[in-house]
Amino acid sequence: MKKTLLTVAIAALSAISYAQVDSKFGVKAGLNYNANGDYFESASEAARNPDRNVGYHIGFFGQIGSRVYFRPEVVYTSISSEYENEDFKMQKLDLPLLIGTKIIGPLHVFGGPAFQYILDTEYDGITISDVRNDFTVGLNIGAGINLGKLGIDLRYERGFSDNEATFINTNITTVPQSRIDTRPDQLILSFSLAL
Repeated sequence: MKKTLLTVAIAALSAISYAQVDSKFGVKAGLNYNANGDYFESASEAARNPDRNVGYHIGFFGQIGSRVYFRPEVVYTSISSEYENEDFKMQKLDLPLLIGTKIIGPLHVFGGPAFQYILDTEYDGITISDVRNDFTVGLNIGAGINLGKLGIDLRYERGFSDNEATFINTNITTVPQSRIDTRPDQLILSFSLAL
């Protein structure tokens, strides 16, 4: 974890030193087309893959630089996945630290780590309190268009850290614990407004 944070800090400082002096901040919101990882009802049973669902996000961003930029974001995200008509819901706080560059005209590309703090998880009405790690790391990579103060971007997010939620499944008598891989795997469509 310390190596990851050090790498992010060095990359951010490098981007800022080469960037033009230009900064902005604003608000963002959008939709997430997501799924979490597999659901395991017992050690011997095959994993169940989730059906993808639509979630949402809302948050703030800051940006330093113009041609090459550093863009930290703080985003509240609500996602859900469906496992054979049973819903897994998760609310989390995301902190993407993105480095990007303009390609041509209003088009830009970006990427960077996304630090995630899990606020709440629920499976089919059962609140899950035993998530292995509340804090996880993933990757955001994407492209966007800026039209004045308005921005639209599409990105892919994938969680890296192994992180499972375990809970007591009262429907099973032989194995008392079930597991869900809580790592996100999602496409994110965002709309932003610079203030």
